Amino acid sequence: MFFRDFSVYLQRIENVSARLEITSILAELFKDLSSSTGNKTNEKEIILATYLMQGSLVPSYLSLEFQMSEKMLIKTLARLQVKNGFGESSVDDSLFAAVDKNIFRDSTFLETSLLAEYKKVGDIGELFEQKLSSFVNPKMIIDENDQDLSIEEVYDFLKEIAITSGIGSQDKKIELLANLLQKLNPLSAKYISRIILSKMRLGFSTMTLIDALSFVKNDSKIDSANLEKTFFKKADLGKLAAAYLLEKKDLTSLELLKDYQLEIGVPILPVLCQRLNSAHEIIEKMGEVVAEPKYDGLRVQIHIDKNGFSDTGLKYKAFTRNLDNVTHMFPELAAVVDCLSVKNCILDTEAICLDKQTGKFLSFQETIQRKRKHGVSDKASELPICFYAFDLLSLDDKSLIDEELTLRKSKLEQVLNDGVFIKKTKYLLINDAEKLKVFHEEQLRLGLEGAVMKQKDSQYVSGRKSWRWVKIKEEEGSQGKLSDTIDCLMLGYYVGKGKRQSFGIGALLVGVLDVSKNGEIMVRSLSKIGTGLTDDQFKEVKKLADQNLTKNNQKPEFYDVDKNLFPDFWLEPKIVLEIAADEISKSPIHSAGVALRFPRLVQIRADKNFEDATTLEELSSIHIAN
Repeated sequence: MFFRDFSVYLQRIENVSARLEITSILAELFKDLSSSTGNKTNEKEIILATYLMQGSLVPSYLSLEFQMSEKMLIKTLARLQVKNGFGESSVDDSLFAAVDKNIFRDSTFLETSLLAEYKKVGDIGELFEQKLSSFVNPKMIIDENDQDLSIEEVYDFLKEIAITSGIGSQDKKIELLANLLQKLNPLSAKYISRIILSKMRLGFSTMTLIDALSFVKNDSKIDSANLEKTFFKKADLGKLAAAYLLEKKDLTSLELLKDYQLEIGVPILPVLCQRLNSAHEIIEKMGEVVAEPKYDGLRVQIHIDKNGFSDTGLKYKAFTRNLDNVTHMFPELAAVVDCLSVKNCILDTEAICLDKQTGKFLSFQETIQRKRKHGVSDKASELPICFYAFDLLSLDDKSLIDEELTLRKSKLEQVLNDGVFIKKTKYLLINDAEKLKVFHEEQLRLGLEGAVMKQKDSQYVSGRKSWRWVKIKEEEGSQGKLSDTIDCLMLGYYVGKGKRQSFGIGALLVGVLDVSKNGEIMVRSLSKIGTGLTDDQFKEVKKLADQNLTKNNQKPEFYDVDKNLFPDFWLEPKIVLEIAADEISKSPIHSAGVALRFPRLVQIRADKNFEDATTLEELSSIHIAN
């Protein structure tokens, strides 16, 4: 497929907001991509197109960034204008009537002018499309031969830009991008610029892409549930799309689910916990459980291959619950490899920092400091970390996720020897509510988050759609305040008044997820938070929020918010905030039906995405004040 045709599909998706319409267009695109001969070229094109439409060159678990800022894109556009002439129609005569038009050959002046225009437009893609449409040089617009680049050819150009590094790399990247843009039409340039900044503004989620795959074959979501479970095994939508549409196209979705296996080096979507109120409720619902400490650390999935990974040469890889590759952040993993009697394996762990003097567990706020790109060695020395392994998902090329938990635990005991940087998580089999309560409270006294309870015969099923794993909502018997925090999605913010006017933000609007039985997601407003933040927190939230503003300040369709609560600025569903509150009370204005009393920000949860936010179902299990 030509990239220009691919861009037309992206424009069609951008121009609609209804999820069903988006799904239909995506299905049409996937059908077009897979309609040819079904050879390896098509397979690769499907994979690359799936990555590109998500604003990336690689799946989410890999890291290949362009290292190009908005200012570098502006420089590229200015360089193109100098090379190809400036369209007279794009010159604002009211501003430049008295200025010699030759000044537009000065790239520095152009950069300043373009930057001002960008601030008005608010979208780098639209700016690129407008400017390339106005170039005097007709070759930029009508030479069809220059525009006939395939998706794969454009991808190769973009990859070269991304991997260019070293002295003078910024200028090289700008020149490479300028050369690519001269071969594309304005609409293609719009999406190229957005891909580089990873801001596609297309409004679809992973689940929408999975639904679209099902629509290709069935014109319905009948295969979506099996495809989602298949994706959970190997978090790479490109590979899933190619397998379902081409490589294993003759298999039913159920057969594909059985055939499609884990891959060392590709993360598995993690299991997440449900919440219940008490030990008695847990034992009543689950019977005998595996009870473990709930560490207040970073969830880290560790992949070990003692032959070494071909792309890095290392024997280990590490991923967060958000599928971020954090391998380089944990040099301790080199020693972890020696503690395992395996050829290869996948471990589920919680990483938590320890006090160098006392050996006691440190808080999440301190542990999260290990999640960094620079100064890794110094921080590793300052904040030593230990991985507490609680599950074994794969062993010597054999998947264990369909095995019972107790069997996985047994195999973990056999292959892992405790070391300085990794230890097996201790656990008990408990079927008595009072014993479970005591165990939970012991963990709280140790400074942990309490206990996690798991069905002893449960398989490893990703997500939070079952009662296989449960945590106790709060310390039993606590009154007045909610000791369990709520992970809220930030929907928008209000401009501040008085002192906060200098911050540009005075209050936040947050919400929770409402997930229907068929998987449709709505976000219901829960609270407007104007207090409980420090000055530094307001500044930090404002900076992050402004990186995730919606296009033209439009409210996302799946946000359910009363018009009297509309914020000054709407945000894309990207920011998860951990919120504490004293109570939850009924609310006639918030669409969640309840609201938080005395809410306060605990921290920004950069390790979580919007699908990890608290759901209405979870919220309903928390006490509602009369």
